[in-house]
Amino acid sequence: MDLQSLLNGLLMYACFLPVLTFHEFAHAWVASKRGDDTARNQGRVSLNPAVHIDPVGTIALPILSIFLTSVSSPLAGFIIGWGKPVPVNINNLRQPRLDDSLIAMAGPIMNILLAIGLLAVAKIGILANVPLITQSAVQIAFISLFLCFFNLLPIPPLDGSHVAAHLLQLKWETYFRMVPYGCILVILAWQIDGVRQMVSIATSFTFALIASLFGLE
Repeated sequence: MDLQSLLNGLLMYACFLPVLTFHEFAHAWVASKRGDDTARNQGRVSLNPAVHIDPVGTIALPILSIFLTSVSSPLAGFIIGWGKPVPVNINNLRQPRLDDSLIAMAGPIMNILLAIGLLAVAKIGILANVPLITQSAVQIAFISLFLCFFNLLPIPPLDGSHVAAHLLQLKWETYFRMVPYGCILVILAWQIDGVRQMVSIATSFTFALIASLFGLE
């Protein structure tokens, strides 16, 4: 077992949890603003990580992936994680297709805003000569942007699939029939080099662009 890889994985996981929390909070908050209080009534309009954690997708699988990576197992590439899905009742939305798209995009947009805020903190860390603040903020910002672009993949139930479905005027019934198979589709798509490269390039480019605004590049 590679202990350094294990420690790095656990550190990344610790950074991932707050990013996931802000992402799911944004979905729930926008859903409430667009007329559906289902998530609010379940306590999901909150920055408490506990309400957004899925025991399997947020804890068990990511930690298993970290362990498998530390022992160089190829199975690690077939494991993905997720947060507890934010419930949305489309019947409560004023303009269902538009509102569902806005709710879906709220998560990725929050990730970008979070990255901007974190890189501002990184700049403060440099000015205050506190490397730990700078390094932590930079790492979490990168993870936030990665989560943003990963979720923009147009594969159910990822956020990008909602927008793609509405642009294509896909029937609700058709979309919801695809969702149960989405996890498998996401895993298969992630094995394609082009998909991973696309997400990586978008993440790195956006990170560099925001970092340049604060003179970090």
